[in-house]
Parts: sequence; structure tokens; C-alpha cells
Amino acid sequence: MNTEPIQTPFDKFRTTVRPEWIDNNNHMNMGYYMVVFDEATDDWLNYIGLDSVHRLTNEITTFCVEGHITYDMEVRVNAPLHFKTTLLDFDEKRIHYIHEMYHGTEGFLASTNELMSLHVSLATRRAAPMHGEILVRLREIKAAHDQLPPLPQAGRHIGLRQKK
Repeated sequence: MNTEPIQTPFDKFRTTVRPEWIDNNNHMNMGYYMVVFDEATDDWLNYIGLDSVHRLTNEITTFCVEGHITYDMEVRVNAPLHFKTTLLDFDEKRIHYIHEMYHGTEGFLASTNELMSLHVSLATRRAAPMHGEILVRLREIKAAHDQLPPLPQAGRHIGLRQKK
């Protein structure tokens, strides 16, 4: 079990925009946003206790069952990136969280990724309850993250506003 102090929000993952991630518009291609958010998710899951040892020992994993990315400002080649993650909610089988991607030196919000992860048994390939120590850790993180101001990107949906 991870006993790291609670970070509010979780703030660990760093990376740099690689040349091979750049598209014809001379900025990071949208597909690579998901790649870096997935890497940030790995750090997040380790932090809450769902690390590789826990997954192997308990024959579990997580599946992403829903996600939403916002593209707030473009990032270009070699831009340093840092990520903050906030736990929005959880239950015994699901974890709802949002990543914020910031430019590492200029500080602007570049993108967000809101996700719902499902805790899954590898034996059955079905949803399975998380172990008690993971749920305790999530309760501690949620109590801390509930003190953060709400993120306007969380809970958004895609649609056109209808004219009246």
C-alpha cells in the first residue's frame, strides 16, 4: 500500500513533447494527448496503490470505460509538460478522476482528460471490488481533493447549444 503523503492535487508526472508527436499543424497531434494522459494515469494508479505489484499479486487491472479530452491551448515540440490529477469520485469498482496538463515553464493549461476507470478481475474480465486498503487510500485522497475548487472542465459534455 502506498503511504506517500496526500498531494492536493496529485502532482508528479512530467514529460516533454517529442518531435514524433508533432502533426502537420506544427503542434502536438491529438492522438498523443491520450498517450501522455495514459502515462499520467500510470503514475496516478501507482499513487493510489494500484501499482504493478498489487495488480500481479491480486490478478486485477483497470480498464478505462469512458474519457473526455479538452484541448485548451496548443503545445509544440520540446515543450515541457506537467500534470495534476484530482480524484472526483469513486465507489468500490470505479475511479472518476481528471488530469490537467500544463505547459511546464509558461504555466498555461493546455488540456484536460477526465476518465472513469473500472477495477477488473483478470480471471473473469469483469468488474471486481477493490481491496479495502485501496478504498481507504481513495477515501483519504477524496477528502483532501474535495477541498480543491471545482474544475470547470469536469463533467462537461459535447453538444451544440440550440438557439431559442
